[in-house]
Amino acid sequence: MSSELLSPSELRPAERALVEAARLAAERAYCRYSGYAVGAAIESESGLIFSGCNVENASYGATMCAERSAIFALVSAGQRRIERVAVFAPGEPMAMPCGMCRQVIAEFCLDAQVLVAGPRGVLRRSFAQLLPEAFRLDPPEPAP
Repeated sequence: MSSELLSPSELRPAERALVEAARLAAERAYCRYSGYAVGAAIESESGLIFSGCNVENASYGATMCAERSAIFALVSAGQRRIERVAVFAPGEPMAMPCGMCRQVIAEFCLDAQVLVAGPRGVLRRSFAQLLPEAFRLDPPEPAP
């Protein structure tokens, strides 16, 4: 997997807009324990954008990642398919989606584009590069 960083000017306009939505979401992060703000923006199959930020808690298990926060907003709005994901952190290290977030993303996409952005630039990946051979269950057949 290449780790070539792109500058924002190398992104397509829709990609830049999604990264900007993630950057704005990071400004709203509640990260009083780690000081590590993260924002995410999810573009649905219909072109709508949903954003979220990390929300920490003194009980770390109750902390919500930015990616899942955005995905839950997408689902709450009645959307079910992810086309593109952008994650932004203003500091280091770059905010690659954690394992739990990768599995939740896998529930709502077959192979979305993922943009991971920070002060040094942007990584562009396919979701399959981040989570090859994702675990999936076939949905149950509807009851007669």
